[in-house]
Amino acid sequence: MEALFTLDSLFTLLMLVLLQVVLGFDNLLYISLESKKAPLEKQGYVRRLGVGMAIVLRIVLLFVLMSLIQYFQDPFMGLHDNSILECSVNIHSVIVLLGGVFIIYTAIKEIWHMMNLKEHEETDADRTSVSNIIFWIVVMNLVFSFDSILSAMALTSGMEFIPQLILMSIAIIAGGVLMIVLADRVAEFLKKNRMYEVLGLFILLIVGIMLLSEGGHLAHLYLFGNPVTPMSKTTFYFVIIVLVLIDIVQGKYQKNLLKEREANEKEQAQA
Repeated sequence: MEALFTLDSLFTLLMLVLLQVVLGFDNLLYISLESKKAPLEKQGYVRRLGVGMAIVLRIVLLFVLMSLIQYFQDPFMGLHDNSILECSVNIHSVIVLLGGVFIIYTAIKEIWHMMNLKEHEETDADRTSVSNIIFWIVVMNLVFSFDSILSAMALTSGMEFIPQLILMSIAIIAGGVLMIVLADRVAEFLKKNRMYEVLGLFILLIVGIMLLSEGGHLAHLYLFGNPVTPMSKTTFYFVIIVLVLIDIVQGKYQKNLLKEREANEKEQAQA
């Protein structure tokens, strides 16, 4: 237990918390967008309870992964000697692939609603119960947590089991608390800047594609003899930065066009 109070352990804990925050960006965006389906007065409650439950389940998942990691990584089904499709599927890859499919489905559905000007508050068909929203926030939180937990396990690989478990649990709790605070802020920002919801949904779509590529890599998936390679975090963040810059430039350009149009209308009215 003394190993928990060394300078190296404290530095490792700081790195673990930062890892939880950085890798939790996509999860944070999903929580903020998903919670909008709940009634306005319950959205904050949904975010807090969903993340709180996910923190507890993340710690359980951490213990399971540390104890049974080989069962998540060992393939249980394979397809070989095929020029079209080859794979060696394990539990980890199935979870990531299903998470990617669900994220892509959610993003496309919400984009379609926006194109048809259908808001959740105005359509009974899209009304989702609070418990169902919390359920999906917890499930997707667990899907996103696989990467962060496995990365954290690699970061603390030289430690004994108990100190490693305690440090990672503290990091998960600290990261979860930060996620609750930031989720409220992100949700409030999206509420005040509705145009950025479109940007957020397309980022979520890219997150789903990233999960599919990662799941395909974990499943050792080959399509027509070509391996599926995971999208790197560097590529992911670069694409996000480009999307944000495009959105800012386009918004500024639209404002300039609107001012020019208003000026022309005033000149025509005075003439």
